[in-house]
Amino acid sequence: MTRNIRFFFPLFLLCLCTYSSAQNWSGVLAPTRAIDWSQAGAGAIPPRSTNCTTLNPGVTAAQINSAITSCGSGQTVFLNAGTYNLSGGIVLINKSNVTLRGAGADKTLLVFSAGGTGGLVYVGNADTDYSDGPSNVATWTSGYAAGATSITLGSLSLGSIGNLHVGSLLILDQLDDASDTGNIYVCQSSGSNGTCSQEGSSHNGRAGRSQNQQVIVTSISGSGPWTIGITPGLYAPNWRSSQTPGAWFSSALPVTGIGFEDFSVDARAVSNVNSGIFYFQNVAYSWIKGVRSVNSTGGSALHKHVWLYQSSHVTVRDSYFYGAGGASESYGVDSAYSSSDNLIENNVFQHIATATIREGDAGSVFGYNYAVDNFYTAGGGDWQQGDAYSHAMGDHGLWEGNIGSELELDDIHGTSFMYTAFRNYWTGLDTGGNKSAQTVPVQIYAGSRYVNLVGNVLGKPGYHSVYQTAAASATDCGSMANGNVSIYDIGYSSEMGTRFAPLGTCGSGLGANFLINDDTVAVSSLMRWGNYDTVNATSRFSSAEVPTGISPYGNPLPASQTLPSSFYLNGKPGWWGSSVPWPAIGPDVTGGTGPGGHAYLTPAAACYLNVMSGKTDGTSGPLTFSADSCYASGTIVVPPSGLTAVVQ
Repeated sequence: MTRNIRFFFPLFLLCLCTYSSAQNWSGVLAPTRAIDWSQAGAGAIPPRSTNCTTLNPGVTAAQINSAITSCGSGQTVFLNAGTYNLSGGIVLINKSNVTLRGAGADKTLLVFSAGGTGGLVYVGNADTDYSDGPSNVATWTSGYAAGATSITLGSLSLGSIGNLHVGSLLILDQLDDASDTGNIYVCQSSGSNGTCSQEGSSHNGRAGRSQNQQVIVTSISGSGPWTIGITPGLYAPNWRSSQTPGAWFSSALPVTGIGFEDFSVDARAVSNVNSGIFYFQNVAYSWIKGVRSVNSTGGSALHKHVWLYQSSHVTVRDSYFYGAGGASESYGVDSAYSSSDNLIENNVFQHIATATIREGDAGSVFGYNYAVDNFYTAGGGDWQQGDAYSHAMGDHGLWEGNIGSELELDDIHGTSFMYTAFRNYWTGLDTGGNKSAQTVPVQIYAGSRYVNLVGNVLGKPGYHSVYQTAAASATDCGSMANGNVSIYDIGYSSEMGTRFAPLGTCGSGLGANFLINDDTVAVSSLMRWGNYDTVNATSRFSSAEVPTGISPYGNPLPASQTLPSSFYLNGKPGWWGSSVPWPAIGPDVTGGTGPGGHAYLTPAAACYLNVMSGKTDGTSGPLTFSADSCYASGTIVVPPSGLTAVVQ
């Protein structure tokens, strides 16, 4: 059987390709440790100037849904200025290529008193396949090399190859590792000796198969086995036949080309919904732009502002997110559960425990976001949570240009590998200054290996006094006192090794069946180059911090201390403006208000502080927001005087 491969992708699909030429990171990172991050997100967002319908306050959620369903491809449902009181959710099933747009996030206000299943704004196809119950499952018999864009599917144990189409989302996986070989270790088990996670699987992917990458099918040929063209190419270098690779997919094409723009969503009157304000499932090439999302705070809050579930190439940008529950599941944007290649860029996060998080994600980019007021009350309220977080299995994700509290790669639900952080400013201590535990700019737990940290600015002068706390052995108990004031905390199975494990040697433990060893490979495989820290008060370009001698995923010593402006952008983006240097953060930046002058305000930070008049400790409450006011003129990023309390 051969399928016609002349599938008419939307224009923003045409730019997809695997990298075949030099990348921005070339000469800094080894190719096995990086990918082409420029393809993350939906691509160029179409303007869609034709309104199929214009609605006014007083319409119901059902009427909005009907208007979207009836709207022509490439057109817009426009919501005039005013307050829309909605007692039901906005639900888009099997509807593609339509934009829902308001008159501005400060003008069109959607106030919900109730919502639908999954989220107040739900987008997905009719086939709600998920990892615990996929309807089409195939063996993957060849084509495992990193970068491969052609693979072979051998046979199906569920469903039919007839349910796979050009344009389908295809999730690739393989068995977790049975033991730790000292290299990439894919593991999510808990509860027995030699475990690797504190709480076990987060149900990312099929059971026992936590390494996932979601790709898009570009061609199908053969009559069994089948040759499948995919884009992008494979990211991870450890796909192999010994782990019984497989694939699964929905019977329906994903929803594509859906846009939400320029309105405000207020969820404070909605009781706790175990999901998000925006929820995307089986969605590709869609976006949220210029949106204001306000959540309640405390136990009634929705768990996430944006939940990207089995979705790829979604862009969330130029938006403002306020409020969360202050405990577990208090997230801003969550790229999760076999999602890939999403772009979360130039957003403001306020009064949220964790601004950006991955829970089973490959290849996504979190770029130039600003987080303030890390609201987390569990454990007495003194516990610092990270604004950039890995919370389950993942690989090859990028954080770039963000400003916030810390990077945290945990082992709560398993291990991860190949993450990169470039030109971020993480203080290690929230702007409110009221935290005292886990106040670490970079915390890398056991099992998080082959991490790249390049050109970041880290720490708070006068607070951090230790450069590094790192596991020296599998049973190193570490030091909470040192760890809390360290720039780096690396390789411990929990917070500086003192709280959970090894059981009976370092603390109270969590029970007789809980044991995680510390991880010296997390230390030895770590790549650091050109990071400024406030303990040494210098930018370190040390050959001792480049893992040149390890195999198979070592990193050559960079030949130069010159860094590119970006690892995923080919130049200064149009929304950046002209009032501050590009790049804004890094060892080669001078004259900024951050430590050593190496950090300026990014556009999102300046939007919050200068245009929205947000307080430096984040206690302003939900604010008025307009993306046009912040970013249209390109002139708002001039820092006011006396901003040392913001970028300390």
